[in-house]
Amino acid sequence: MTYSGSGDTGGAWRNDGGVQPHAYDPVTQPELFSGVATKRVFAFLIDMLVISVPVVLGYLFILLFGLLTLGIGWALFWLAWPASVVWAIVYYGATLGGPHSATLGMRVMDLELRTWYGAPGYFVLGAMHAVLFWVSISFLTPFVVLVGLFNGRRRLLHDIVLGTVVINSFARTRAAEPARTY
Repeated sequence: MTYSGSGDTGGAWRNDGGVQPHAYDPVTQPELFSGVATKRVFAFLIDMLVISVPVVLGYLFILLFGLLTLGIGWALFWLAWPASVVWAIVYYGATLGGPHSATLGMRVMDLELRTWYGAPGYFVLGAMHAVLFWVSISFLTPFVVLVGLFNGRRRLLHDIVLGTVVINSFARTRAAEPARTY
């Protein structure tokens, strides 16, 4: 195996020694990356709201259940935090691995996740995307998101590690539409 290219502008590993370019080039397709960084922030906030609502409802249920059982039901609080983490991972895995390759927030902001070679996301990739994001934020401080400002594809650290890219979905679908014949 050989590796050709380096960083965010290079090629990729190939068994035959050749270079496979990225599917989305910020120089030839700037509309795919226009405003992506800002849209990702708003998509993240929408996703946090979507994730938080069931978690808050779960905590309220446990609180009320504990009152009805004279405190015995409050023992379920030890399950609430792990259940919240599992819910977030399943949410990201199912939505990023779904037919739209986007979370609900990303769909509202007209974004989608793709692999560097153009394939849609899948469940494990979506789940790992969420896990690596939270790990990188936890250990490397929130300043790690500044990485997205210094590359043409607006990829964050976890995008680079996983080989993914977030693009404007309207630009990709508009470019892929066939010409009308009438």
